[in-house]
Amino acid sequence: MKRGILVASLLVLTLIVAPAGAFSADKLLITVDEDGSADITFNYTLSWIERIAVFFKIAEPEQELKSALEEATGAPVTVASAESDAATFSVPGFAKVKSADAGNVYSTPGLDFTGAQEMLDRYWFASLVKADFSPDLTVVRFPDGHEETFANQSTIPALSHAAP
Repeated sequence: MKRGILVASLLVLTLIVAPAGAFSADKLLITVDEDGSADITFNYTLSWIERIAVFFKIAEPEQELKSALEEATGAPVTVASAESDAATFSVPGFAKVKSADAGNVYSTPGLDFTGAQEMLDRYWFASLVKADFSPDLTVVRFPDGHEETFANQSTIPALSHAAP
């Protein structure tokens, strides 16, 4: 019992004394397969307060990212793996594939991270966190190896690429 009181007291003291933490979106890698499905890896950095929330299962960043991807793509998303600094997702039908004379044309949906702050605001620790949901680097890789890259953008446009 005394140990629980000590832990709670240290947590409260830390919340009062420590500066606000920060969530940082580091890298987003979208690898489009020939059938239009995609593997998406999102690397991020959690603040100390977010790590505590994840540890106690108060927040699950991979579930929030899953919901955001489902909303953006209109496709079901599966969490393939989740760690403290990264989550990987599988998205069937992420890109629309059309046959063309020279091969296939892949069309990906646009992604908008500006609504992520609203998701964060639902948590009790939201006022303690400074969040940057714009990935430092976003890479969209098509089946032929062609890549589109974006730096520090909160909105990734819909893309179209013809692959032989």
